[in-house]
Parts: sequence; C-alpha cells; structure tokens
Amino acid sequence: MKTSVALHTYLQEQRARVEAALQNVFPVDWAIPERLREAMDYSLLAGGKRLRPILALAAAEAVTGKEETSDRALAFACAVEMIHTYSLVHDDLPAMDNDDYRRGRPTNHKVFGDAMAILAGDGLLTHAFHVASRATDDGVPAERALAVIRELSCYAGLPGMVGGQVSDMLGEQGITSLEQLEHIHLHKTSDLIAFSLRAGGHAAEADERQVEALGRFGRNIGLAFQIQDDILDLTGSADKLGKPVKSDERQHKVTYPYLLGLDESRRRVSELTREATDALLQVGLAKPERLLEIADYLLNRDH
Repeated sequence: MKTSVALHTYLQEQRARVEAALQNVFPVDWAIPERLREAMDYSLLAGGKRLRPILALAAAEAVTGKEETSDRALAFACAVEMIHTYSLVHDDLPAMDNDDYRRGRPTNHKVFGDAMAILAGDGLLTHAFHVASRATDDGVPAERALAVIRELSCYAGLPGMVGGQVSDMLGEQGITSLEQLEHIHLHKTSDLIAFSLRAGGHAAEADERQVEALGRFGRNIGLAFQIQDDILDLTGSADKLGKPVKSDERQHKVTYPYLLGLDESRRRVSELTREATDALLQVGLAKPERLLEIADYLLNRDH
C-alpha cells in the first residue's frame, strides 16, 4: 500500500516543521565549542523520517481536533528527536554496533572520531531536557511539562531505552527467548515512541485515559516498527534504507525473523497494529484519524 497523497503531504510538512525547529534548539548566546556543535548538528540535522516528533505533534492534534494545538508539543517533539539522535550516535560506535553508515552517509564517529561522537551524544541527551522544559513558553502548564520530563527520564533511561539497549547487547542467537526479545524491542525502541505519543497528549492536556491510550498505541506501533525493521534488514534495499542490509545477520543478532520466520513476523506486525488502533478508538479523541493513517503507513513501509 502506498502512502496517500494527503498523508504524504502531512508527513512532509511536519518533517519540515520539526527540522526548522531543530535548527534553533541551541541558544545563540551559549559558548558551545564549534567542533562539538558541528558534530551534534551533523547527526541531528541529517534528516530521516522524524517519526517520533511527528507522532508527538499528531497526538496533540488528535486530542483536541485542532491543528494549532500541536504547536504546544513542538518542544517535546524536538526533545525526543534529540534523545533518539544521541542513541543512534552511540549505537553506531565501534564498542556497540560498529556501523559505518547512517542515513546514507558516514556515521558520526567516522567523521569526528570516537571521543567527539560520544560527547556529541552526551550533549544531545543533556540538552533534550532543557528543550523539553521550554514547553511552558508555548503554553503547556508547568505540571504537565514536569510530568513529561519525568516520563522522559524513565522511557529514555534505565528502565526504558538504555536498559533495552543493554539487554540487546547481552542477547545472543540461540540463547535469547522470544519473551526476552520482546522485552528488548519494547524498551530499546517502543518506549521512546510511546513517550512521544504521551508527550503530545500531555501538551494538549488530555485526560488520564487518553494519555494511557496514546501510550498503548505507541507501545504497539513501536514494537511493530522494530519488527518491521528486522524484516527490512533481511528483505529491504540498502539504497532505500540508507544503511547496509543483513547487518543483524552478520552480527549474529537475535531478531523476530530469526526466531519466528518472515511470515510469522509479518503477521505479528499486523496484529500489533490492529491492537494499537483498537486502543486509540476507545477514549473519545477528537481526531484520531491521522494517527491511524500513520500506523497503517508504518505497517506497509519499505524503508
């Protein structure tokens, strides 16, 4: 299934909006070492799908049905993209996944060296919390901004993405079970997507049931997204993906296709997407259609 013209236009517009905001996340009066700034910008402004920030914006709009509500989620959207980018910079390092290319060009450490790449990741991670705190400038109530910052530290941190990355690093083919693999995917990938949806909900002052439903939606499409990534690593094109294919296989990583096969992995993606849709339709959101379109698009993507 191809992306509808309307959705394609929406994704392009929101991507451009996020990228324009990312150009201005570092205060002009801060004395940031030039080489560090270059290294952070190299990865932060490298393009990509911008899925997580777009989901934060779309979630805010879904709550009220008003496009302008998403303005209040823009700081959270930038913060989550900075967290995501730092994780990619660190994941690509020789001590981790040891990847040479990301988004079609040399990885950060290949250009700036290991030490500067580590510090660039550190800078993006730390500054993300500063950016999230600025949501109050856009009309987000202070208690909601505090809730989002607290959640970000968990979803991106020890019980979330960092913990998931450790579990992934320790897992081995032939040893890791399906249950352990799902734990890895839920925390390494899905948690940050779930956070994005919840942050958008908080920005729009959604009620507790709506925030929880947005989180469940994000959890399921996040897991489906990672399984689809595992599938594409085996079946996709390096030109479309912007990175080498079959890298999981070469590094002996445990994946859904390795444990279940391609057909069952595809069935699991469809099942998770259906469950995500069901969660979203039960809590009275004013305009959930855009999020549902995005979920369908992710189910059928080829890159």
